[in-house]
Amino acid sequence: MSKIRRYSIGTFMDTGAVISKLPKETGEIPYLKRIQRMELKKSDKEPQEEMVQRDEMVYHLSFQDRIYGLGENVRGINKRGWLYESNCTDDPNHTESKHSLYGAHNFFVVDGRETFGVFLDYPGKLILDMGYGQMDEIRIVPQDWNLDVYILEGGSILEIVKSFRKLIGRSYIPPKWAFGYGQSRWGYQSAAEIREVVKGYRENGIPLDAVYLDIDYMEGFKDFTIDKERFPDFPKFAEEMRKEHIHLVPIIDAGVKIEEGYEVYEEGKKNGYFCKDQEGKEFVGAVWPGKVHFPDVLNKEARKWFGQKYQGLLEQGIEGFWNDMNEPAIFYSEKNLEQVLKKIKSMKSRNMDMWEVFAFRDIVNGLANNPKDYSSFYHEIEGKKICHDKVHNLYGFGMTRAAGEAFEELEPEKRILLFSRASYIGMHRYGGVWMGDNQSWWSHLLLNLKMLPSLNMCGFLYTGADLGGFGSDVTEDLLLRWLALGIFTPLMRNHSALGTREQECYRFTQTEVFRNLIGIRYGLMPYLYSEYMKAALKDEMLFMPLAFVYPEDAHAREVEDQLLVGESIMIAPVYTQNAGGRYVYLPEPMKLVRLKDMEHIETEVLEQGHYYIEISLEEVVFFIRPGKIVPYTKAEQYVKEIPAEELRLMHFEAEGLEYELYQDDGFEKDYENPEHFKRLGVK
Repeated sequence: MSKIRRYSIGTFMDTGAVISKLPKETGEIPYLKRIQRMELKKSDKEPQEEMVQRDEMVYHLSFQDRIYGLGENVRGINKRGWLYESNCTDDPNHTESKHSLYGAHNFFVVDGRETFGVFLDYPGKLILDMGYGQMDEIRIVPQDWNLDVYILEGGSILEIVKSFRKLIGRSYIPPKWAFGYGQSRWGYQSAAEIREVVKGYRENGIPLDAVYLDIDYMEGFKDFTIDKERFPDFPKFAEEMRKEHIHLVPIIDAGVKIEEGYEVYEEGKKNGYFCKDQEGKEFVGAVWPGKVHFPDVLNKEARKWFGQKYQGLLEQGIEGFWNDMNEPAIFYSEKNLEQVLKKIKSMKSRNMDMWEVFAFRDIVNGLANNPKDYSSFYHEIEGKKICHDKVHNLYGFGMTRAAGEAFEELEPEKRILLFSRASYIGMHRYGGVWMGDNQSWWSHLLLNLKMLPSLNMCGFLYTGADLGGFGSDVTEDLLLRWLALGIFTPLMRNHSALGTREQECYRFTQTEVFRNLIGIRYGLMPYLYSEYMKAALKDEMLFMPLAFVYPEDAHAREVEDQLLVGESIMIAPVYTQNAGGRYVYLPEPMKLVRLKDMEHIETEVLEQGHYYIEISLEEVVFFIRPGKIVPYTKAEQYVKEIPAEELRLMHFEAEGLEYELYQDDGFEKDYENPEHFKRLGVK
């Protein structure tokens, strides 16, 4: 039986992450010892170095200890050996040298000599040194000491994770069509272009359920507007797409353009709904449309106002949204831009040496997402003026919460698709996340795989990466390999950036292979949807590292490029260019399943051990665990077409097996209706 204890330090601000409020305990926090260290403070401005005191929470690691969690982040599933910063950051170059990405997910589990979980409910910048400074220490340093610390104990990692998930509340459940394949690109400039994309998929028989609209659909990059010249009669266009069984999913950005006559801007300014600077004036930043104000989504009234703005698009036939730029990203602030332009103007040299070039570059690069900007504007939270950098990690959460709460009022009986780029624990109740602006790199395919269980631990089940990569130019083999992983991720979306190679599947030579691979996603939908719904309703993980399920197996604990998907399947995708297969470790006997489509299935039983498995670009390979069943059906062109009754069963070992199938209409919210649960058996 797991145990959770809550310890409050200083004056804690309720972030909204936890729904089950526990009584505060007193005394020393178990495992984490708060200590004071003296360290050398260096400054570029001060010639004198000085020793300063720094408070830390410390845990001494043994050699065998592993660290799991921290949600969306770089490096491996085992997070030991690197320094992480909980600080929502707009940075598309997800290299191993980075310390933070778009999400702030302060939950981790230590497993080894002792097994316990830690959640640090803290919305500001938090340093999590997981054995980087010293290999045998976890060192945790917040900006200030106003936080809640939760300690979770249990008999296993999965037990601790389940307790945490109960503490923070049920994960978001999207409409069933949102599990279908989606196509997106920054650069779809008109309704005519989108028609061509849909035509390309339908004529080639490649399944498709959604087309995502990036900032191109807006009038002048203004939220909740539609460019009437490029998208005339938008409701009629949305209806036309629905007849093709295509759902349009527009993007919504955090910044509201400063423009007289623009209703959202004028309403927000009139009612004081935007973030203010120190003088009480609206803070001026800049993103796509130029100068903007940021809605104060941490203020209850402003959050409700902003959420209600989604109604205009709902009324025009929209059933899903993706929230972006909500760390929030800031290209520049009005004040900082003025200072930078003055500095550049004062630079007289036309023969800059190395140091002057570096200084010039730093001045310009320092315009975007500058820490000084984040400490120069304020929120009004329950009547108090709070500096943004103290609650920075809550902004994306607040924006998505605004939409989620509005949908509960505007469409109480209907599921609306919603996911976000920035997030904090607790946002998982309102929407999912995509893994941000990745690159068309093989390393990012592997990073996609490794983020999945860590995000699941923090409650984010509806997730996926931009398949094929957002930035850079994809190759055909990379896209095929990435789709072979994307078949299993809840969000299966191909997305790319303006100026990169067009990567819609019908543009490549092996059209039939793309059709078959995406068809496998639809054929496996009975299993994938059932496992998602059960994970959400039972507070469990959908993606699990082998170490969580086979804790006594030394080889399984080392494996970080294979995952268990639900109760029955293990995946081992290929993530290396030009590879004809890969090595796989089976912690127990399993049945290898090889599919080129849903009609041509080859199987082979393999004993426990290490294998090299050949996997061509034309096929998907996965493994079925002993005593388990995988229900499947034929491939279709869209989710609504998938038959509910024509199910077939793959299984390993036949006698007396049962599987709990979850089936509902995919739109309504009576999730726990007993009629949705059915028992399938193999006699």
